[in-house]
Amino acid sequence: MRKKSILNVLSLTLAASVVATNFAAAADLRMSWWGGDGRHVATQKALEYCTGKTGHKVKAEFAGFEGYLEKLMTQMAGSTEADIIQVDWPWLFQFSKDGTGFADLKQFAGELDLTQWNDSQLAPATIKGKLNGLPVSVTGATYYFNDEIYKKAGIDTPKSWDDLAAAAKKLNPQGLYPFDSTRVILMLMIEAFTAQISGQEFVKPGTNELAWTAEDIAGALKHYQWMVDNGIVRSAKDAAGVGNIEIFDDPAWVSGRIGGTYFWDSTYSKYNDPLTVGKLVPAAPLQIKGAKSDGVYKKPSMVFSISKHSKDPKAAAQVINCLLNDKDAILILGDSRGLPASAIAKATLEAAGKLTPERLEGAKIVAAATGPVMSPLIEHPTVQELFKDVIEQFAYGQLTADEAGQEIVDGLTKALRRL
Repeated sequence: MRKKSILNVLSLTLAASVVATNFAAAADLRMSWWGGDGRHVATQKALEYCTGKTGHKVKAEFAGFEGYLEKLMTQMAGSTEADIIQVDWPWLFQFSKDGTGFADLKQFAGELDLTQWNDSQLAPATIKGKLNGLPVSVTGATYYFNDEIYKKAGIDTPKSWDDLAAAAKKLNPQGLYPFDSTRVILMLMIEAFTAQISGQEFVKPGTNELAWTAEDIAGALKHYQWMVDNGIVRSAKDAAGVGNIEIFDDPAWVSGRIGGTYFWDSTYSKYNDPLTVGKLVPAAPLQIKGAKSDGVYKKPSMVFSISKHSKDPKAAAQVINCLLNDKDAILILGDSRGLPASAIAKATLEAAGKLTPERLEGAKIVAAATGPVMSPLIEHPTVQELFKDVIEQFAYGQLTADEAGQEIVDGLTKALRRL
């Protein structure tokens, strides 16, 4: 079996080598991305390798997710963005409604081995016939639990919300919580709960018309309040006491006082690497009462795009090809951006035993889960800020669930007309 796997890698390597090897004169490029420390370190090492391979110098510009989009919007408006940009999939439709916001990667087939992606992978990043980015991985939102916390407490990994409520009774007296979320994660969970209740995406297919009702959203918020009331998660006030930070930077998370959370499987390393106690294991979707589906969102995760203002887009394409299709670069990057979409990347990591059981199991869970087709509109900044602001008002007791549900519906109805 292993021999067959290695042969597959070799054949894919030959396919990847079809791209041009006669590099242009050395170029000075910039590359921007977001992520946690694990991704930052791996990407810088891979860029160092690709610099030697291609002869092009690449200046690294990296940060956390918070604020990345705002900075990119400013750069794009002023035509000062990096040559190579890590872009969240829904942002493509904000920056490139007609497909001309980024360079068309189909023009660089001599530098990029596009055969490593199938048509269904490239289609979501293709706008008006122009390939605006290469999917780095495909991702879905799911639940992860710290195995050591539950093991020490003599509790099985939760399979339902009732399991989490029972776990809270045992963990809370020790100053532990079986689960938790930050502002962004909470928004994602409320959207997933609403998708479970309604059984559909938040807009009607092919339109900007809202499909969710105030009652659907209120039901999701009431479930979150039930989580707080049962000690499954900290109250918004208690969580805010540690400051406006990501959960993986929270000392309670790092030291093993929080038993789990909810995130995109492509960001596994960002949440798992900081742990000083235990490791994260994926769990099947948790359904709330009356759920019509798992409510699991799936999408291409970040893509690598090339600026249409780049002075040397061919050089940028060569660097991207090195990062995503070169066997040595693939091994350096590992699964720092999730399970790779590139066929040669996935095969290389599997043959080298670099994909952990947790990573593979998480991808399997996401692939098998049910949920609505994801509209990129749900990740539009206007939509996300409205959700986050109203959910926060509810979490602090300033609005009832019914009031918050109606306020979100009213706000979204107006916002979607303008998008």
